[in-house]
Amino acid sequence: MVAPAVPEIHEEEDIYVAVDARSDSLQSLRELGPPDLVYLVKQPKANSTRQTGVYHHVTGIDASSSASLAAYVNTLTFSPLDKTHKVVSGIYWSAFLVFIIRAEVTPADVKIPGSLESYCIDERGDKRVATEALWLETFLCSVLRAYQYADNGGGDAIKKIVGVRRFNPVTNTEMEHKFLDAAEKLFFLGRQLSSDPETQVPNTVTNHLTSGILKYIYTTGRYTSGINLFEKLRTRDVEVSSLLARVQLMADEEVQAVRLMYDALQDVPMDYALLDCQASFCQEKGEGQMALECAKRAVTAAPSEFSTWARLAEVYVGMEQWDLALLTLNSCPMFTYQDKDTPRMPQPSRIMLPILSESILEEIDEGQPKQGDPHDYIHPTLRKLHAANYQGTFLKAYNLLTKIAAAIGWDQLLRVRSEVFVMEEEYRVERTHVPKPAQSLDAETNGQAVEDDEAGDDENDSGSVSGPAENVPNGNADEAATGSSIERPEQTVASEVVKSGNDDPDPSHGAYTQFHNKRLCERWLDNLFMVLYEDLRVYTIWRTEMAQSRQQATEYKKSATEWEILGELAERLHHFDEGIEAYQACLATRFSPKATRGLLKLYEQRNDTRGMLGALIRLIAWQYRWYSEFSPDLLYLVRKLIEDEGAVKVRSIVQATNLPQPVLDLTHQYCQLCATFRSSGSDT
Repeated sequence: MVAPAVPEIHEEEDIYVAVDARSDSLQSLRELGPPDLVYLVKQPKANSTRQTGVYHHVTGIDASSSASLAAYVNTLTFSPLDKTHKVVSGIYWSAFLVFIIRAEVTPADVKIPGSLESYCIDERGDKRVATEALWLETFLCSVLRAYQYADNGGGDAIKKIVGVRRFNPVTNTEMEHKFLDAAEKLFFLGRQLSSDPETQVPNTVTNHLTSGILKYIYTTGRYTSGINLFEKLRTRDVEVSSLLARVQLMADEEVQAVRLMYDALQDVPMDYALLDCQASFCQEKGEGQMALECAKRAVTAAPSEFSTWARLAEVYVGMEQWDLALLTLNSCPMFTYQDKDTPRMPQPSRIMLPILSESILEEIDEGQPKQGDPHDYIHPTLRKLHAANYQGTFLKAYNLLTKIAAAIGWDQLLRVRSEVFVMEEEYRVERTHVPKPAQSLDAETNGQAVEDDEAGDDENDSGSVSGPAENVPNGNADEAATGSSIERPEQTVASEVVKSGNDDPDPSHGAYTQFHNKRLCERWLDNLFMVLYEDLRVYTIWRTEMAQSRQQATEYKKSATEWEILGELAERLHHFDEGIEAYQACLATRFSPKATRGLLKLYEQRNDTRGMLGALIRLIAWQYRWYSEFSPDLLYLVRKLIEDEGAVKVRSIVQATNLPQPVLDLTHQYCQLCATFRSSGSDT
């Protein structure tokens, strides 16, 4: 495959500062560690006294030995863009758990025959010998990082860290065998790598290692390899059955999966991962009642895990039991989001971001803001849509809430909310007439959810969502009135108010009769209602303005970034057609990977192969433009197209596209990867 260009982040005053910063950050690493660091020391060919440090980040490099790391560094010693300098030394820095692997390379043209030193540094800064066991862990972590830090095609991951080259860590069946063999040997240490932010306690089957293996199998379609791996591991621990069942379901081996889940649950009847897998399968088959029983047992087995409660809420949504869905959502334990380990680097002297000639596509570059140009105007209201920043458990909970709102409407959602939760106004009215010990009402709450700083901050920020006219997209009073057609949610009573006990209790009253079957709404969920209200308000204003513009035959103007935000807003609220409309308006101004990724969903729904491939070609070229030859999500889409249409048809449609041949070749490389792994349809 064509290697992406090499970004260069320069340190011209003090060299090795970036390397020292990386080493100092070792103690603060929580998970797999940040992308690897490659640091080169350059000096002018005509002046051997002045040296410059140049570095970039990288994922997907084979880190199984010092020789493989040195091989990568040696590919960087001759740059076609910089013929006046030569590389005098290089460092490859890779982290895992509480160790650093460093490979220091001196090219042969500097010191004959060249030199290589590799060693391990622990969290105290002490050197250790890089044993075979440590190299095995380094290799496995490097593959997992490549999948964890990969971009999904929308560009968010690429924009987050500057100067990252992303490579495919598994390019053939030989590397696959090497990866799965390492995964098998280290499988039962996987919980040390932490887990996704929705999981509170990592365990044998829920951690970054298992997530990475499942992601690899899902992306490449190598189901047989995954089944063989988990069948071997299942003989050592029956809990691995949940992972094996998931792969069997991916491979459409449903009968075997159902038998496996049934047999395994005879041995471990309270394995929540197995029960969740059963609930998910029953949901997909439309068996709501069966899914409900499985989901309830999963909650009983793991009451402190978010995923079990979220699954139960999903089942209730599918069964249209909206009150129970809200009560279950209210019981979800919420966790503070922990982001991936990202490098905190010192301020560089300058940054060079060269363009790979093979990835140059005029329509991608046209209209893009140049360096020094002002950024797109974004209306303050669109900037303050907090839902766009949700991640982890809060994102999944918000998605569930929007599903309910899309199904029954905002007004009905508020009615259900007032039926199941104690509202502040009714609590005040009742309290003035029926004094009662605070702890009696408190006993009516479920007390499952955990308070979160993020929710508290959002609650403070969203306190002015129905504010003055300047808070609406174009700031006039008519639009403010339009926004007010969405009823603002009343405040529920806070648990702090109930627990305060400011009033003297009257023992003659045992309970508030009006609240006998109601619960206290957790603060974070109350805040989600306010955030959803703001999303709906802005969405309603936008659609009303659009309708008025059409009636008056006038152009509705927004910047490209504003259209992108509106597309995301519509997508969050499950208004698919309106989201596509916004993304198309964005692309009419200039290319946007996020908008193009949104259009892919439209083409998928319509089974429009040509439309999908047209979008994929552009996204793959854009990825290469920003040093990424590998996106699991894009590879998966190419593989599914080949599976459905056949490789010959897919290649023919790509080749028939009126775009430069080097750009088309980038997509052909993804097709070739599918052929290498013998994906279904790749031989036709």
